[in-house]
Amino acid sequence: MSMSPLEAESETVAQLQEPEQEPKHDPGLISGQALAAVRNGFGGVRVLVVGDLMLDRYLWGQVGRISPEAPVPVLHLDRETETAGGAANVARNLIGLGLWVSIAGVTGEDENRERLLRLLAEQGAETSAVLADPSRPTTTKTRLLGNHQQMLRIDAERIAPLSAELEDRLFALILSQLSDASVLLLSDYAKGVLYGGLCQRLISAAREQGVPVLVDPKGRDFDRYLGASLITPNRAELAQAAHVDPTDLEHLIASAGQMRADLRLDRLVLTLGELGLLVVESDRQTRIPAVAREVFDVSGAGDTVIATLAAGLAAGLDPIDSAHLANLAAGVVVAKVGTAAIRLGELEHAISDEAALEQAAKLCSLTELQVRVRSWQSRGERVVFTNGCFDLLHAGHVTYLERARRHGQRLIIGLNSDRSVRALKGPERPLIGEQDRARVLAALAAVDAVVLFDEDTPLKLIEALRPDVLAKGADYQPDQVVGAEQVRSWGGELVLIPLLEERSTSGIIRRMQG
Repeated sequence: MSMSPLEAESETVAQLQEPEQEPKHDPGLISGQALAAVRNGFGGVRVLVVGDLMLDRYLWGQVGRISPEAPVPVLHLDRETETAGGAANVARNLIGLGLWVSIAGVTGEDENRERLLRLLAEQGAETSAVLADPSRPTTTKTRLLGNHQQMLRIDAERIAPLSAELEDRLFALILSQLSDASVLLLSDYAKGVLYGGLCQRLISAAREQGVPVLVDPKGRDFDRYLGASLITPNRAELAQAAHVDPTDLEHLIASAGQMRADLRLDRLVLTLGELGLLVVESDRQTRIPAVAREVFDVSGAGDTVIATLAAGLAAGLDPIDSAHLANLAAGVVVAKVGTAAIRLGELEHAISDEAALEQAAKLCSLTELQVRVRSWQSRGERVVFTNGCFDLLHAGHVTYLERARRHGQRLIIGLNSDRSVRALKGPERPLIGEQDRARVLAALAAVDAVVLFDEDTPLKLIEALRPDVLAKGADYQPDQVVGAEQVRSWGGELVLIPLLEERSTSGIIRRMQG
């Protein structure tokens, strides 16, 4: 994919038309299974990558003046670097994630072929299925960067289908390696390797052997990807293939669903730039929001997306977890200059960073929370509200909150401020300040939002939020619960949650003092 999930298109997020019906999305945080897969290098499974191989060259320097010969900047060259690009960059990403990779494709019969094969060998890729075609050059992209900004790109390439003889040779080599692969990944950069009948021959062969086929598509005609397991178009690519306006998100998403059905795909993952990823399946659409990052270079980020998806699926992860990991990985590489690949350690750090951001985002003002509650309820999610001081959080609190969450899809905690705790418990309480109490509660998986209130009761908070369920401990009688009457008035319900015996903050304090 030549454009990343943070596409360098002229359209901005503000120009996109949001659909009237938002697709359902609640990817949440990365699961423990996905985190374990990352830490285990995705089990070191093997992926077979087929596609358009390239050599990416970079000329780095400084720009300080305009040429006296023409109105162009003068680049004072400091250094030159080379890296594997195109389908070879997909291989780099997979290797960086701990997988074994075999790569198949076609290069020219020239010096740049030797450079590319040497780079791939240094990475650890198996390249016996990389054929030479003397009728074409090795596709090479040379980028000039001044002051770390890309100034110019020079492409040396010949775009043409493979000859029938070369296609047959390549297919036979790929077929000999297919049974050892957990995933077949087709990286189409529209240079010719995946033109003609090779795509369909590979998809059919992989399906016969039970090997999933992931495709990074290109061009106007997606029919050659018929029967693949998954494709990953970006907004511009899908719009071109489906003949729709790329800024009309509602029609674009509808086209993604129709494309998935027409091509008989298991799923389609649409990359939406600043809006993240959309996973389209037969029975659901799941939006995964983008991770806020400073973007330096979008080159090759689409390679990172499909490589991480392939790694997750090959390791047996849920498709949503795999897409979530791909989204995080893309966020890492766009913060680098040049065509970059993800590494396991970077992905693990991104998971940790996201968890911290997610927890911080749970701490809401009342105004922010009202918007979230209306959004959740508009999607048919039941919102549960409970309140308390939660001073010295203990197992009784955690169990109570987990049980409360079971009565809906979202759990909100109204947390007493320090002033209101003192009014209820006396001048020696709370032992833990309100910000620390809120932060600890936000770290709990069962909790979706925490909001402070300063009044002696949460009644104003309940009336403002209008939850579907009001939860309170079973040590209360129904007529003692503040807000119960109001919640029932708008069709909600009161639930009394059984408590763990001999678990209380007051008891802990007495034992500490005694």
